Formats: sequence, structure tokens, C-alpha cells
Amino acid sequence: MKIDKDEARKTGIQLLKYGVIGVMNTLITLVAFYLFNTKLGVPYGPSNIIGYVLGVVNSFLWNRSWVFKTGGDFKREALLFGCGFVLCWMLQGIISWVLLEGVGMKDLPSDVIPFFPMEKPGQNIVMVISMVAYTIGNYAFNRFVTFKANNETA
Repeated sequence: MKIDKDEARKTGIQLLKYGVIGVMNTLITLVAFYLFNTKLGVPYGPSNIIGYVLGVVNSFLWNRSWVFKTGGDFKREALLFGCGFVLCWMLQGIISWVLLEGVGMKDLPSDVIPFFPMEKPGQNIVMVISMVAYTIGNYAFNRFVTFKANNETA
């Protein structure tokens, strides 16, 4: 099987752009989660939802216009993007629950990271870990489902 160098280059650039948007979304999600959960005392679940909603709106707009450069039906893509978000967010939620409740990471001491003591470190660490699974799943869904037609012609 021969690898098409032009296609590999396009995919590499797309992944790089997706990564840039992903970092921006991650920062938006984590900062919102930290502010609501740690500083305002909002429980883990609602803080998680607020963070992800802010990140997903940002993500859709940037992915549609810059990463996948689609000219497709806005409503269709928004609906598919939302479905992919829900599926991946559920995966993130399952992983979070397993790590927090099953593994017991919610009870980590505040000095678990010696150079960065924090309140509720287990919840913040679990949020970062579970976001990795979310990110991988979300890229795959958007590349091969939401923006598929555009990827085949780009």
C-alpha cells in the first residue's frame, strides 16, 4: 500500500490545526471548570457541563471554518457536531466516574503534586486525564462523520 504524500501532508496540517483549537478549547474548559468548581463551589458535574459547553461552541466554530474548512449545511454539521460532543462527553463522564469513585482519586491529598498544591486535586487531575479520551474520540468523530464530505474533497 502506497502512502499519498500530499494526503499525508494535508492530514498532518489538519491535525496540527485541530491540536491548536484543542489546546484553546482545553484551556477554556479547564479555566471554566476550575473557576466554577474550585473558586465558586459549584459541584463537579455542573462545572464540567459549563466548561464543555463553552469549549464546544468555540470548537465548532473554529473547526468548521479553519480546521475542516467546510462549506456544508450549517444545521446538519452543528447537529452532528453536537451528537459527537455528547457521545465523547459521555465517554469522558464514564472515565471520570470510574477514576473518582471506583479508583478513589477524589480523595487525593492537596499536596499530591508537590510543586502545585491545590484544592480538590483529584477532581482537577481526573478532568485532565478524561479529556484525553474525549479529544481523541471527538477528532475521529468529526473527521469521519461530521465533516466527512469536506475531508474527501479537501
